[in-house]
Amino acid sequence: MFSVLKNAWALLLGMMLLQVGNGMQSTLLGIRGEIEGFSTASMSLIMSGYFVGFLFGSRIAPDLLRKVGHVRVFAALASLISAVMIMYPWVTDPYAWTAGRILVGFCFSGVYVTAESWLNDSTDNENRGQALALYMIMQMLGIVTSQALLVLADPGGFILFIIPSVLISLAFTPILLSISPVPAHASAKPLSLFQIWRASPLGCVGMLLLGGIFSAQFGMASVFGTQAGLSVAQISTFVSAFFVGALVLQFPIGWLSDRMDRRLLIMGTSSILGGAAIFGALFSGAFWAIVVSAVIVGGMSNPLYSLLLAYVNDYLDHDAMAGAAGGMVFINGLGAVSGPLLLGWIMSAFGPPGFFIFIALLGAVLAAYAGFRMTIRPAPAASETDSYAIVTMSSSPAAVSFATEYAIDTAQEDETSENPRSA
Repeated sequence: MFSVLKNAWALLLGMMLLQVGNGMQSTLLGIRGEIEGFSTASMSLIMSGYFVGFLFGSRIAPDLLRKVGHVRVFAALASLISAVMIMYPWVTDPYAWTAGRILVGFCFSGVYVTAESWLNDSTDNENRGQALALYMIMQMLGIVTSQALLVLADPGGFILFIIPSVLISLAFTPILLSISPVPAHASAKPLSLFQIWRASPLGCVGMLLLGGIFSAQFGMASVFGTQAGLSVAQISTFVSAFFVGALVLQFPIGWLSDRMDRRLLIMGTSSILGGAAIFGALFSGAFWAIVVSAVIVGGMSNPLYSLLLAYVNDYLDHDAMAGAAGGMVFINGLGAVSGPLLLGWIMSAFGPPGFFIFIALLGAVLAAYAGFRMTIRPAPAASETDSYAIVTMSSSPAAVSFATEYAIDTAQEDETSENPRSA
């Protein structure tokens, strides 16, 4: 652990500051949109813009890294993010904000690919698992911290937009001064979506639905808060609750994942997620109730991402797993793009409770489909499955690929230690 911090402290600190800025701008736009009188439909379009940009960025960023280099790409994209943050309060127009969100999503995708490539290069297989865990923790802490900063100034002014811009500018300074360029990551040959579907229909359906759930948490939670009449402090607490739950429950669910039928665990976590969302919808007028609901929803949905990745890998050969990573991220991105648009329509029809109704529906569909798939084919024995690799839903295909490769290596090492004659 200490060796990871020694080698990658600047990168981990920088990524936490970037997440502070990213978390602030997402929640702040939802609050400011209400002040500016934007409709729910307009806010859903604005929030989906981030995921549109992220989706395209995850495809284009690796090519940029190969052609231009890590340092230039990282500096350029971070500078663009900082500039857009300042422009939001200056041009208060839904279409301008949507364009800004698309650009920010594209830039963050490229920044993540760059940072995650650096992280992978600075570690070896003995400490890569610790590095990935620390990276995830720093990302979550960044988002939680960002919500606390929202109470420092009036969301109707400029100060709260300046803070994330400054933090993002500061974030890449220690990184660029302490980390040398690395070779572009040699991506594995990607699997087509059809190939992934044939390997695991449940993995594909689950990733699509989970994208919608994640976009609701990260994009539309603050819109719900403003419609429900919450104060800025209450909105920040509500949004933080999703990520606190994710941080607390990621490791226990990961532990269970390596010891039982993953489809049963997928069905169970999805059912709990849906039940917590129904609770939030029924008691949406009680602040304590929606915070409890958010903790459980976040605690179930975020580990589900890693769980679905591990489940898909159970039906792939080791040499195909890394290639499937990009496709799975793409499917999740499609769900994230459409999620705010569908959620905006539901909230327009049902009001604030529509936020939780949407999440409950997606959770119920995922649980039902997991149960159905359990009747179609038997699951591999727990001893034959690959390790569960912790990855956040905001990670780029690079991190998913690295985590998958680490899980493969760990599984192979375990097999070798258990069967030394096969080595």
